[in-house]
Amino acid sequence: MLFLNCPKQSFLQKVEYLGNRLPHPTMLFIYLCGFILLCSGIAAWLQASALHPITNETIQAKSLLSGEGLREVLSNAVKNFTSFAPVGTVLVAVMGIGVAEHSGLLSVALRALVVNASQKMTTFLVVLAGVLSSLAADTGYVVLVPLAGLVFLAAGRHPVAGIAAAFAGVSGGYSANLLIGPLDAILAGISTEAATLVQPSYEVSAAGNYYFIVVSTFLIAAVGTYVTERWVAPMLGDYKKSEESKTDADQQNNQQADEPKNQTTYINPSDKKALKAVGLFSVFYILLLLVCVVPESGILRNPETGSILRSPFISGIVVIIAIYAALSGWLFGKVSGRFESSRDFINGMEAAMVTMASYLVLMFFAAQFVNWFAWSQLGTITAIKGAQFLQVLDPNSAVLLICFMLLAAFINLLIGSASAKWALLAPIFVPMLLLAGISPEATQVAYRIGDSSTNIITPLMPYFGVVVAFVQKYDRDAGIGTLLAIMLPFSLLFLLCWSVLLAVWIMFGIPLGPDAPVFVG
Repeated sequence: MLFLNCPKQSFLQKVEYLGNRLPHPTMLFIYLCGFILLCSGIAAWLQASALHPITNETIQAKSLLSGEGLREVLSNAVKNFTSFAPVGTVLVAVMGIGVAEHSGLLSVALRALVVNASQKMTTFLVVLAGVLSSLAADTGYVVLVPLAGLVFLAAGRHPVAGIAAAFAGVSGGYSANLLIGPLDAILAGISTEAATLVQPSYEVSAAGNYYFIVVSTFLIAAVGTYVTERWVAPMLGDYKKSEESKTDADQQNNQQADEPKNQTTYINPSDKKALKAVGLFSVFYILLLLVCVVPESGILRNPETGSILRSPFISGIVVIIAIYAALSGWLFGKVSGRFESSRDFINGMEAAMVTMASYLVLMFFAAQFVNWFAWSQLGTITAIKGAQFLQVLDPNSAVLLICFMLLAAFINLLIGSASAKWALLAPIFVPMLLLAGISPEATQVAYRIGDSSTNIITPLMPYFGVVVAFVQKYDRDAGIGTLLAIMLPFSLLFLLCWSVLLAVWIMFGIPLGPDAPVFVG
């Protein structure tokens, strides 16, 4: 990039080199399983124990290398996987969203949201669309990020500023949204598994962070807009096309005159008609849910207490969203003409499930690790000892959560997978902080802030290289250091403003979601 001669390029190359030497996330859990086997044997031999602060029961370490441990490993391997909370809920959500993605609904909706914006609102809507795109997994990266560059170019602005704004929303705002998606189900499932190490009946709902992520959506959109307009756009200045870029632009203009249907920013009449149909269906679906939830006798309320909390509506929120996504995708496909038969509907679900193969393999070993960690009592003992250490330090709760958030942000620079990191950290920190009076939902939201904020400044994030390639389309000299320098202000401001929001949330004791307080008694 012409405005930067990044002196930290060699440092970034070292980070990338060291990060690439880390094992695959699945191999990481395989190694951890072996580590737990060894540690459980040593802990049992040393007769490690701890006094449970709630039940006053002595918790004794158990060896997975003993006869009893071997029987546990072999007899429960399949059960550990099939009953692992993050597996089922995520697969259900992905099937529904897969139909919406396969039909083209998600990409067309993102395109409509951005392209129809006035120049004044373009940046805000680009970042906002990026945040919302996390529901569609990698759709935001492969559709919205390059589209944002074209939208800014068409508006006479530097296209890299558009790419940066979209990337900030898609990746930096990954833990914010207006709807509950697969990530919420994944993290809640892992948090539940971790919380049961010390409180077997504790359940973290997929909606456990819902209030916080809704507010975070607008916070990230506002902060992303401010950074783009205040720092990034002025640093980039006016866009000067190279000869090659001019040729490309001329070709695009000719295509727009001759074949507008091929334009990335063009939405054909059938897609517009289909979007309107989906909009009407969305209104009907929301009204139907209100009828089932708002009345005191609503069928989706808790049948015993009549409450919305701990109700079929809350526990089934992932299924409700999956059904909505699937029906919306089917409707869009039929009205637009993209779906010709019911086979297309099924193909959407199957295509989405194909992409989950690596996730399922990862979850198998993560499930073994979590369950072995629990059975050996190492998780409980570690949590109790850690909570006792925290009590000695007596830190402020807000400071404690923010420190954990910074730890998550640092680890994210080295390990890319959000679910893999949480499966690694949750069994230790969720029980530890739960015993210190901090709810699993609060620990989870602190993790989400740290994890999202540094996504955009680590070359180890899978789509970082893809975004570099998008930038190089407009500046052939751009590299990793260039994108890092552009995205660093976003990362720092996201981390700062999100920390302030979390501190305010804690200060006023606002629930993080339905029946999800910051503190527990």
